[in-house]
Amino acid sequence: MSPTVRPSDFDPGSAAGGDGLFGLPTTVNDARVVVVPAPFEATVSYGDGTANAPAAVLAASRQVDLFDPETGRPYEQGIAMLDLADAACIRAWSDAARKAALPVLASGGPDGHAAAIATVDDLCDRMNDWVAARSWELQEAGKTVFVLGGDHSVPFGTIAATAERHPGIGILHLDAHFDLRPAYEGFAWSHASVMHNVLTQVPGVGRIVHVGIRDLSEEELGISRASGDRSVAFLDHTLRERRDAGEAWGAIAADIVEQLPETVYLSFDVDGLDPALCPGTGTPVPGGLDWHQISTLLAAVARSGRRIVGGDLVEVAPTAGDREWNANVGARLLYKMIGWSLRSLDA
Repeated sequence: MSPTVRPSDFDPGSAAGGDGLFGLPTTVNDARVVVVPAPFEATVSYGDGTANAPAAVLAASRQVDLFDPETGRPYEQGIAMLDLADAACIRAWSDAARKAALPVLASGGPDGHAAAIATVDDLCDRMNDWVAARSWELQEAGKTVFVLGGDHSVPFGTIAATAERHPGIGILHLDAHFDLRPAYEGFAWSHASVMHNVLTQVPGVGRIVHVGIRDLSEEELGISRASGDRSVAFLDHTLRERRDAGEAWGAIAADIVEQLPETVYLSFDVDGLDPALCPGTGTPVPGGLDWHQISTLLAAVARSGRRIVGGDLVEVAPTAGDREWNANVGARLLYKMIGWSLRSLDA
């Protein structure tokens, strides 16, 4: 375990007085966990606003109590977020790409929009390279990296960087959607294509375990099944059927964890939750997992001896629906993910 990172006069039980993530005074250099903000949402195809999530989650995080009865005191090991100003280029690329993408989205596809699609793909390439470079640099410095989106396209770079350091890594993909669509609506880096891009372009990922999927195309299901054991799905309706038959969620969580390799990356789209928990997400879908099921699943991963070496939280859209509620849930989910990651690494 890393040494405690906190000034002697820091009181974790008092109201947040600092402007850092979770109100912590920790610097990036001193932190064990570093969050990379990625305010990018070029291709969102329904609700927008996810580019505003890093700033909103940062603000809401200062309301999170630092002692967690399940994971203890993750703050003691140092948690920090890169300055939002460092990601200003990401927001500029997002705004430009979104402007180019809107006519394509409005027409329902790529026909007649080759130039616009090329512009969007180029800006997405830049975003991917930036996220990958930041993630690699931080991992080289011994940090555990989490990405805070933005839409679900943003973690591709950190997944690639993490898989290069941990060949054979598994992704625990919590989502309402498979995200296995090839170049959805013509965009190579669509938010709906991120797991397809991982399967086809990141050989270091050994397996993706999808949980909570309930809004999917027949093509995506076929792609998952054709992947052999690289894509394993726990569809939402099958999880419900098992619970309705009286099976305990703990046993179901153990089955999910059994499909994961020893090293794990968490990719969490908040629409994997019951939308009552985060209604402002870009593409909400009825059904999904509740808060305690998610926490039980993360705990099962950590307690199994597997190592959670990084992750992402995406698709919080705080400008849709109830701004404060969505950011609040996002901040608490991020803290829970970080807490279980640290528990797994120190087991």
